Amino acid sequence: MTVPATDMTAQTESRPIRPPRIGLLDTVRGAALIAMATYHFSWDLEFMGYLAPGTAETGWLKLYARAIASTFLFIVGISLVLASTPDIRWRPFWKRFAMIAAAALLISVATLYFVPGEWIFFGILHSIAVLSLVGLIFMRLPLVVTILATAAVTIAWLVDTWIAPGALRSEIFNPRYLAWIGFAEMPQRSNDYVPVFPWAVPFLVGLAATRIAMLTALPQRLAALGTGNSPLARIGRHSLLFYLVHQPVLIAIAYGLTFVVPPPKPDFAVMHMRQCNPGWCADMDAKSCQIYCECTLAEMQDQKLLEPFHIGEVKADDDRVQAIANQCSVKALPFVSP
Repeated sequence: MTVPATDMTAQTESRPIRPPRIGLLDTVRGAALIAMATYHFSWDLEFMGYLAPGTAETGWLKLYARAIASTFLFIVGISLVLASTPDIRWRPFWKRFAMIAAAALLISVATLYFVPGEWIFFGILHSIAVLSLVGLIFMRLPLVVTILATAAVTIAWLVDTWIAPGALRSEIFNPRYLAWIGFAEMPQRSNDYVPVFPWAVPFLVGLAATRIAMLTALPQRLAALGTGNSPLARIGRHSLLFYLVHQPVLIAIAYGLTFVVPPPKPDFAVMHMRQCNPGWCADMDAKSCQIYCECTLAEMQDQKLLEPFHIGEVKADDDRVQAIANQCSVKALPFVSP
């Protein structure tokens, strides 16, 4: 039996169409990868002594890092919708998920070996893996549920960050096996900590916005812009490989630089004041903290402990350091605001 041409056309038009590949998205992802590499190189330069301790984690570099991470997670939300429309392609999804999870495990194991005190137990790759699973749930729920969930998580982030800072935090979540959720009061130190909350916000925004965009012709219009063959787009199509390779290469470059242009000897007094104020001034006002930091600096210099302490030869639990801390706390105490 021959199906009339008009019937075949109607069947084709009624069949859901997979969205085209958007070269612009690959380009933006590639630009984000380059930005990430520049930030990580600043961390490497700090590690090698070319930048003051804490530089990569303060000021505009801190904002730069957060913007990069937000961009990545926003793109992950977009990509999940594009790859799962009109139907979830389970085999490609699980293949990519396995690659990301394996890379995350590799990062954890490697950092646990090389930097055990600051190893990455839940970084950007761990977050992408978990949020990808969360995204699958929302892909199978009505769009309105995704929009409401996105709004709820965004409002919770605004409350916890700006309206009532720390309102959603609890010491119960401080251990590593719970800190990944994002409600820890004082999570353990890590070189890359990207918990599900609040980092689900850019992911869900990307996912919800793309599900809305799929109801329009916007994906086709963006695909028509081209840019899929640009160098940035080619980098963006191999994001996981770039992520795994770039840091060893950058560390090697920074290390090689030390043989050509040795880093300046650190000013341990400046380092001490930068780390002390306000990091070590629990429950102190600005004046008390300044007195405390200046006192600990002077005492450590007198006892020849300043450099050994900041290069790790003398630990914070050393009896001499504890005695100095106690002495200086008493000195600053009269100035502590009631």
